Amino acid sequence: MPLITLPDGSQRSFDHPVSIYQIAEDIGPGLAKAALAGKVGDQLVDTSFVLSEDSQVSIITPKSEEGLEIIRHSTAHLLAMAVKELYPTAQVAIGPVVGDGFFYDFAYERAFTPDDMKAIEERMTALAKQDFEVSRVEMSRDEAVEHFRGLGEDYKVEIIEDIPAGETLSLYRQGDFMDLCRGPHVPSTKRLQAFTLTKVAGAYWRGDADNAMLQRVYGTAWSDKKALKMYLKRQKEAGARDHRKIGKALDFFHTQEEAPGMVFWHPKGWKVYQVLEQYIRDLQDRHDYKEIRTPQIVDRILWEKSGHWEKFRDDMFCTQSENREYAVKPMNCPCHVQVFNQGLKSYRDLPLRLAEFGSCHRNEPSGTLHGLMRVRNFTQDDGHIFCTEAQVQEEVSEFIDLLFSVYRDFGFDEVLVKLSTRPVNRVGSDEEWDKSEKALELALNNKDLDWELLPGEGAFYGPKIEFTLKDCLGRLWQCGTIQVDFSMPARLDAQYVAEDGSRQVPVMLHRAILGSFERFIGILIENYAGVLPPWLAPVQAIIMNITGSQSEYCEKIQESMQDSGFRVNTDLRNEKISFKIREHTLQKVPYLLVVGDREVENQTVAVRSLGGKDLGVMSIDDFTGMLGNEVAKLGRVVSED
Repeated sequence: MPLITLPDGSQRSFDHPVSIYQIAEDIGPGLAKAALAGKVGDQLVDTSFVLSEDSQVSIITPKSEEGLEIIRHSTAHLLAMAVKELYPTAQVAIGPVVGDGFFYDFAYERAFTPDDMKAIEERMTALAKQDFEVSRVEMSRDEAVEHFRGLGEDYKVEIIEDIPAGETLSLYRQGDFMDLCRGPHVPSTKRLQAFTLTKVAGAYWRGDADNAMLQRVYGTAWSDKKALKMYLKRQKEAGARDHRKIGKALDFFHTQEEAPGMVFWHPKGWKVYQVLEQYIRDLQDRHDYKEIRTPQIVDRILWEKSGHWEKFRDDMFCTQSENREYAVKPMNCPCHVQVFNQGLKSYRDLPLRLAEFGSCHRNEPSGTLHGLMRVRNFTQDDGHIFCTEAQVQEEVSEFIDLLFSVYRDFGFDEVLVKLSTRPVNRVGSDEEWDKSEKALELALNNKDLDWELLPGEGAFYGPKIEFTLKDCLGRLWQCGTIQVDFSMPARLDAQYVAEDGSRQVPVMLHRAILGSFERFIGILIENYAGVLPPWLAPVQAIIMNITGSQSEYCEKIQESMQDSGFRVNTDLRNEKISFKIREHTLQKVPYLLVVGDREVENQTVAVRSLGGKDLGVMSIDDFTGMLGNEVAKLGRVVSED
């Protein structure tokens, strides 16, 4: 009879086969009431799952990420059940968990309206209250095909027919509704108490524009109503911080249909971009990176040799000339190897750190494009370190220190770290992967960092560490990465002369700190709600006259401050000073300098901060000193100065 080992190491023995729910009940009635599912070893199972052998078991509750995902997946089923009751002719397609919620795709003869969405959510609430038991049902593949074909569910039939014949499938029933799913799910619909539908959008079946357009209904679900309320509050705040709205209001950039997924940078936005680029350039110079520039269009032969043609062909923009096929580069790494290959290198030349502000193009689906966050043309702060195996640890360690320092400069103090290991489809030997994964793991442990393992999530050529920022709203943004690659240098014939005179293949470290410049600027705009710190602001101060008699003095101040390297403009229009102050406040200029006759006489300026605080009258030297201190602080919090 089963001996159950719990996460704290304690054990419970049963003289009969026992379900997950019974184990939770044996531990305590409170846990049994909270249990959503169980985990047997690494496998998630329903609370009804019965164990007859010794096992390691943990009880999944709404407090865990796994529990929250189960709630969201079950709520997707509740959504489909409600739609089928209200609109019986609608066909259901797929309904996965995504981000903080879920969606479900439906085929229906007309578009769902806001009234439909309201009715669906109300029906979901009523169904949840009916406390339907959610139970697992098993069918053969052929039985499942016949079941859904009989219901007229063509999309489900297509999904199931792609599954190999002879397999046993799991379905989940609640009331009269049954859906194909691996599970697990909540024990009953009553456990779904905090959810709301958020929007409806179009989505091609299986993401293929040649297929039918379906309606994708999005929703979010949480463990309780308090958590849902907090989420909706964050979403409202996030909407107010939408970088597309702020970018338009501040005249930073725009996008348009004639160049989907491409950014038209306006002067102010491009100034932010340039400040960012120069910051990274100076940083890389101090850390012995050699900046290079490589072609935008390269013959497909190189992409075939590197392995990218096979893996990323569908994401590449291609062109032809003189009977040759080219690809617009989707990444920079193969070209960097070509630079390394020019002239035989010695072990004394390593590590060789190459960096490029590389402009890349990827043919992202049009439906995924989103302002600066998801584009087809982007620039990376890309770098590749060519080194020996013995140098990998030190290089990874130094990069981690550099990356954390950069993030603090931008005001991000909380960074999540994840290690992604070998995927099923990969290149290179298991021995190389063993060495690569071990090198990254040791580097993280030597830094005493908390990190999460993501099995199977590595790149096809090597494992990687991913660094994810948490912004002021608690949202996560994966930006930086470093990857160990034993494969690509060998595929592209990279060699160096070792100390013993032999020819060896270098290890290649792929690294980026910000990732995409476009995306990182979008993150900054949303994190700061457009109020960029003075070092990043496109205009750091605006000088405004009260009457025309102060114009010459204002221009003199502007010239002096610009000579000192500050980004300062004047506003000498014949407008009321209150109008000018309001306009430049809306433009998020950090400092507003007001000049009247008294300021001209005393060679001073009256200083206001963006928040409306009157900082008093200052000499030009005092103000430039204060602004210089603000710029030097970068985005770091005051306590770090």
